[in-house]
Amino acid sequence: MKKIHLALIAAITLLLTGSLLAGGLHVYGGQQTLPKNTRLAGWEIGGMDIAEVRSVLAVRLKALESLPLVLKAGANTEMTVTLQQAGVTYEAEDFLQGLKALAEGRMLERAKTRHHFAESWELGIHLEIDQLQSSLSPAWENESFGIPADATRRITDDDRVVYTEETTSYEVDWHGLELALQAALPVKLISPDTLQGKSLSLEVPLTVKEPAITLKALQDQGIERKITQFSTSLGLSGPGRTFNVEAAAKAVNGTILPPGAIFDYGKAIEKAQRDSGLREAPVIVNGKLQPGTGGGICQVSSTLYNAALRAGLEIVERRNHSLPVNYLPKGQDATFAQGYINFRFRNNTGKYLIIKAAVQGRTLTVKLFGTFPKNVYYTVQSKTVEILQPAARYVSDSSLPRGGTRVIQSGKVGYVVETYITRYVDGTAAETTKLSRDVYPAQKQVIAINRGGMSKAVQPEPARKPLVEDGVRSNE
Repeated sequence: MKKIHLALIAAITLLLTGSLLAGGLHVYGGQQTLPKNTRLAGWEIGGMDIAEVRSVLAVRLKALESLPLVLKAGANTEMTVTLQQAGVTYEAEDFLQGLKALAEGRMLERAKTRHHFAESWELGIHLEIDQLQSSLSPAWENESFGIPADATRRITDDDRVVYTEETTSYEVDWHGLELALQAALPVKLISPDTLQGKSLSLEVPLTVKEPAITLKALQDQGIERKITQFSTSLGLSGPGRTFNVEAAAKAVNGTILPPGAIFDYGKAIEKAQRDSGLREAPVIVNGKLQPGTGGGICQVSSTLYNAALRAGLEIVERRNHSLPVNYLPKGQDATFAQGYINFRFRNNTGKYLIIKAAVQGRTLTVKLFGTFPKNVYYTVQSKTVEILQPAARYVSDSSLPRGGTRVIQSGKVGYVVETYITRYVDGTAAETTKLSRDVYPAQKQVIAINRGGMSKAVQPEPARKPLVEDGVRSNE
C-alpha cells in the first residue's frame, strides 16, 4: 500500500512539473515582444511588440530609400535623385525571417528561437547601378561637359600643314561612382523624423573623355610638309578631255596612304566613274587616236608618276603609252588601260603620305605631303636611243591603174627611249639609276595598190583585240 502511495505522489509530481514546464514554455515562447537588447541596424527594438516592429521597419526602410541623393559633377553640374531612383534598395529579410520564427510555428521551436535570437542585426543594401546610368546617360554627359572634338589637320592654299589640337570632355567613372556610393550609403535605421530635410551629397568621379583622333596621333602619321609637286599643261584640250582630267584629279585628291600601302590608279578611276562620270574625248585604241570615253585620264596618272619619282617612291607598275604624249617628255608618261594596264606605286617613306591633285586654269598639279629629308631631291632625264622607221601596209584598191599606188596614211616614226633618275644629297649627285627602256612603236604607212594580175596578193592585217589606253572601256 505504501508503494502505491509513493507511486501516486511521484506521478502527481511529474504531472505538476510537466504542467509547470508546459506553462512556462507557453509563456516564454508565446511572447509577442522582441528579446531584450535586440538591435536592428542601430535601432534599439528590445522589448518592442513584434507587429509594431514590422510596421515601423517598413516605414523606416521606405524613408531611407526616399532620402535625396545630390550628385555633383564639376563646378556647375548638379542632379538630385532619391536613393531608390539611384538603384538603391534596403531590406531586412534575415531579420524578418527571425521575427516569423519568433511568432509562428510550434511553441518549442519558438522558444528555441527566442533563446538563441541574435542581439544585433544588419540591413541588406543592394545597388543596381544601371538605374543611375539611365539618369547620367551619354546624352546628359554631352549636355553637361560637351562633346570631345577630334584634332584636325588641314593643308592651306599656300601648302602649309596646319594642325588643330583636339578638345576633350568628361564622362562618368562608373566603377568609381559605384564604390563611392556604396561607401556613402546610410547603414543605420534612422527615424523618418530625423531624416526629414536631410540629404546625401556625393561628388561624381569623372574621367577625361578623349576624342577618336588626337593631335599626337595625327602628328605621329608624319605629314610634316609638302615634299614634292609636279605639273603638266592641259594645252588645247577640249571640254570633254578637260572634264575627264578634273574628274580623275578629284578622285585622286585627298588620298591618304599609310606606310607600305600601294596606290592603285585603277581604283581611283572607278571612283571617278562613280562620283563624276567620264565624258567623250579622244582615246588611244591599238596605237591610234579615235573617239572614246575618258580620254585624258592618263594625264593624271602620268603627272602623279612624275611626282612619285621625285619623292623616291617605289614604282610597282607602270607602262608608257603606245603613242608619245604632248604634255611630257617621252619616257616619263604612265598609261592606263582599264583591266589591262595600271599605274601603282608603294609608299615606302615609313610615314603616311597625302596626295593632293587639282586643275587650276589650264594646269594640272599633283602635290605630295609627308616626311622626306630636306637635303635630298631627284631629277629625271630621258634620251632617245633609237628611232624606229615605219613599215608599209598595203590595201587593195581596184580603182587605181594596174600597179598604181596611193598613200592613204602617212607613217610615223617610233622611238626607243631610256630614262634615268638621279638622287642628289646636299646638292651633289649621289646615285643615278636607269628607270625604264620604253618603246613607242612606229605607225605604219598605209598604201592603196591595184596589183591586178600581179603574183603577190595583198595580205590583210590580222585582227587585233581593241586595247583602249587613256580612257575606259565602253559599256556597250
